[in-house]
Amino acid sequence: MRLILCGDLTPTDYTKPYFEKKDINTLFGQVTDLFSTADRVIVNLECALTTSENAIKKFGPNLKADPICAEVLKEVGITDCGLSNNHTFDFGKEGLTDTIRSLEQNGLLWTGVGENDTDSRKPHIIQIGDKKIALITVCEHEYTYALPDRMGANPYDPYLTMEDIRSARAEADHVIVMYHGGKEHCSYPSPRLRKLSQAMAKNGADVVLCQHSHCIGCYEEYEGSHILYGQGNFHFVKYIGSEGWRSGLLVVLDIEDDINISFIPTVENKDNTGIELAMGVEKEKLLAEFEERNKHLETDQWLAGWEEFCESVREPYLSAISKAYIDKSDERSNHHFAHYLDCEAHTDVWRTLCKTWNHTNEK
Repeated sequence: MRLILCGDLTPTDYTKPYFEKKDINTLFGQVTDLFSTADRVIVNLECALTTSENAIKKFGPNLKADPICAEVLKEVGITDCGLSNNHTFDFGKEGLTDTIRSLEQNGLLWTGVGENDTDSRKPHIIQIGDKKIALITVCEHEYTYALPDRMGANPYDPYLTMEDIRSARAEADHVIVMYHGGKEHCSYPSPRLRKLSQAMAKNGADVVLCQHSHCIGCYEEYEGSHILYGQGNFHFVKYIGSEGWRSGLLVVLDIEDDINISFIPTVENKDNTGIELAMGVEKEKLLAEFEERNKHLETDQWLAGWEEFCESVREPYLSAISKAYIDKSDERSNHHFAHYLDCEAHTDVWRTLCKTWNHTNEK
């Protein structure tokens, strides 16, 4: 059995014309040949497929694409879409309902959202031959997560998510978790993210893929499980100009009794019209840098890398604290603070920057 798991996919202003023309070759290049070798191809669809103009109120962009994009996903070989991320509900119930309808009309399976927070937790079962794989897609708390009385994405919970993994493991041969969280543009996990990913492994996850960071991170084997802290983008062309944004890893799982994992780097093509498999020197460079960061997980270098990143964003994070809930604060400042407080990845930065006396007492 072969599964290929892809990172974040969103049609952008650069690629939407090619999606609408269904220009598969321009959009995906040789990637389609690789997909043809897999039994299932799973992608994180990080936008709504809708024509709705009813964007929700949030910090960050509201992402959407024409529903015709579902036809492209089908034609390129994608079979399953994870919807548990921070953009699936960008156009509210209407946008999410439109997305599900478009996927279903094209025979694409979906997971990670539900009518409420309990319904959203259902595992996605993949049965191929005599093998049963349970896929759990879960996201941090950033606007699109389901509530007890509202549809949305499956929200990470430190207790319920572990329970879901254990329950899935009791029924399936293997469990894969796609965790949409971690700090954007940081190649290293926060201490919290590393601990919870390892806890997922201890509770029965064979593979944990951390997405959302939009850059390639680092990988470790932990107690027989595979953990990738940052898969990078799959198809999110030139939305941001940073170097890390334009590359990602396809995760290939060849599954018999055990799981053999391999990583294939992709990059945006030079015309900014799609993606292609990384080749030659570029491929070697991406994999060498990836391997170097993997080694950092064996020492404290990963933690130093995380702390250095936090220092680089000190001003906006502390500014969000200083402007909120004071006499002269406005609604936007208060909601900015609440957003950072609600989302685990943002709070990770605060905890690194704003240490208590407990870290220095008795030293």
